[in-house]
Parts: sequence; structure tokens; C-alpha cells
Amino acid sequence: MEREKQSENSLQTIAIILLCCGAVKMLHLLGVISVEDKDDDDLEMTMVCHRPEGLDQLEALTNFSKRELQVLYRGFKNECPSGVVNEETFKQIYSQFFPQGDASTYAHYLFNAFDTTQSGSIKFEDFVTALSTLLRGSITEKLQWTFNLYDINRDGYINKEEMTGIVRAIYDMMGKYTYPALKTDAPKQHVDAFFQKMDKNRDGVVTLDEFILSCQEDENIMRSLQLFENVI
Repeated sequence: MEREKQSENSLQTIAIILLCCGAVKMLHLLGVISVEDKDDDDLEMTMVCHRPEGLDQLEALTNFSKRELQVLYRGFKNECPSGVVNEETFKQIYSQFFPQGDASTYAHYLFNAFDTTQSGSIKFEDFVTALSTLLRGSITEKLQWTFNLYDINRDGYINKEEMTGIVRAIYDMMGKYTYPALKTDAPKQHVDAFFQKMDKNRDGVVTLDEFILSCQEDENIMRSLQLFENVI
């Protein structure tokens, strides 16, 4: 029983780590973490279809400096010359991080969380705004972003169907490294444990306030949210 409880709690922590880890791996793929910065005064915007907002505006909207934004943009433009990323391209990029499993469903959910305007594409502004929240936002901001990822239909609540989809997507993405080994009823057990912990008033859905409060009460989740604050 104790081992099952630890497993159920650990999946929530793993989900947070995968979210941040995916963002960090994307930075590595874009060459951001290891790139030497240059002293350009503005974003290079030649030969792209979408021209991002200016540095001053992006600096005001995010927790990144102008120089960090320059480096981020170079990496983004190198990987996405058109200046935008559609869902298929995003899935292809994300699948490189988890070759042992199938990351397509989780990448779909993640893409929709990045695509806040539901335009069907992710612009540089979308990318750095989300990245700023995940890496340098407050605890509340990080948890709110994560809640929005889980709230698939964007109605302000997480229901069991949505959480089951997220859990199955995580299992699919982890593939052969899933521990404990996936059993037929494992996703249901994790979802039931999630609602037992998060659904404070037992009304069958989890609100943003319930989600934030429950996460703040979990030391492992709190630590996982701070793991990647200084990667760039």
C-alpha cells in the first residue's frame, strides 16, 4: 500500500519534471544552452514569415534579458526558419527527446498549452512567454501553466477524462522505462489518487485553487518546480 502511494505521488512529480525537462531539452536542441552570445542590438529578422515583437516588448513580457532573448531567437530561427512551428513539426522535435516511447499525444497536449491563441502554430513570442513561466515564473505561475496543460478543454476545471488522457500520454512517452511496469488499471489508479488528493470538496473536478493548494502541500512537487531555474 505504501509503495503504491509513493508511486501515485511520484507520477505527479514526474509530470512536472517532464514538462520542465522537455523545455530544457528543447533549449539544448535549439543550441541555446551552449551558444556563445553576441552583441547584436536587436533581433535578427531576415528571411522569416513571422516577425516577432521587438526586444523591449518581449523583455517586459518575460523574465529574460535582451541578450537572453537574442540567443533564444537565434536558436528558434535556426530550427524554425519560418518563424512559426505547427503541431506536426512540434511533435517531430519533441519525439527526439523520448525515443524510447511515443510522445505524440503528450506533445499534442503541450502544443495546445503553448498555443494560447489556438491559432494552430507557435510563434517565438508564445515560446519565450511559456519558457519564461516554466523556468523563471513564480510557483503560482508555474502551477497555473501546468493546470492549463491538464485542463484540455479549457473550461477552468480538470476532470477525470482529461487527467486519464494526460496519464496515458505520460506512460506512452516513457515507454519501456515506465516504472512500475504499466498494468491495465494503472492509469485509473493514478487518476483516482490524483482526485483523492486534489479534489478537496469532492465534486468530481479539480479547480485551479484546489490544484495550487494541493501542489503547494507536496514537497516533492515544490522541489521539482525549482530544478531548472538557472539553465540559461
